[in-house]
Amino acid sequence: MEYYTWILAFHVMSFVSWMAMLFYLPRLFIYHREHSDNIAFGEVVQIQEYKLYTYIGVPAMWATILSGSLMLYLNLGIFQSGNWMYVKLFLLAILIAYSFSLNTIRKKLIVEPEYKSGKYFRFYNEVPTLLMIFIVIMVVVKPF
Repeated sequence: MEYYTWILAFHVMSFVSWMAMLFYLPRLFIYHREHSDNIAFGEVVQIQEYKLYTYIGVPAMWATILSGSLMLYLNLGIFQSGNWMYVKLFLLAILIAYSFSLNTIRKKLIVEPEYKSGKYFRFYNEVPTLLMIFIVIMVVVKPF
């Protein structure tokens, strides 16, 4: 199953790219919010937010989901190896929902630049970090 390791490599690269967007987009929201009085700056940040989400985040998310699904299909026995995979998939579902929520927030900031506070977005920025930590633990340590 040499091709399986190639799929795994693609999956890891896709996940890293997706996580980069998940880490950086909320940071752009902080800049967007905290400089809402500077219209020119806001326009530049809006373009960055759009491109980061649309051209990097969404394709990387789907590449992660599709490559992961293909690996599961090729190795259905993994579901017999413990509950860690079920926990991982649950955390993944939360991460996907979080990813879609970023687009909702991005659009909201366009029409309402003072939506939420910078402090709120600093907190919101920590969500993918926590999910990533638990997902990696599930995959590497397999505690359940």
